[in-house]
Amino acid sequence: MSDSDLRAFYLRYIEALNAHEFDGMDEFIDDRTTLNGEPATRDDLIAVQKHDVDAVPDLHWELKELLFDGDRLAARLVNTGTPVKEWLGVEPTGVQFEIDEYAIYQVRDGRFVHMTALHDAGELLRQLSRGNA
Repeated sequence: MSDSDLRAFYLRYIEALNAHEFDGMDEFIDDRTTLNGEPATRDDLIAVQKHDVDAVPDLHWELKELLFDGDRLAARLVNTGTPVKEWLGVEPTGVQFEIDEYAIYQVRDGRFVHMTALHDAGELLRQLSRGNA
């Protein structure tokens, strides 16, 4: 895929995530992939996404930067949301979180085959815990 094809592909993926349209993820995620270095299936990834959106119904990804290197892409996103259920071991407080996410992907045959995402878990938990103290 060219850089412009990868850009269009990734923008469609983020649009589907933000619309919480998980049934169409076979367009983006290979049947078998890795998530943060561990083997995973598309169904495994969708289960994680559905779980997150169940707890954080307004979960949103805002793309800030997107870089390409052959069949790999790297993204910096800002994730926001307000949990309404216990999430990551923290009861909801009604407080919205905002964290940076750094993600790296490899695309083969038009779908993600490797996915890695990194965010500051300590900062996320700090924000989620506001109001519980």
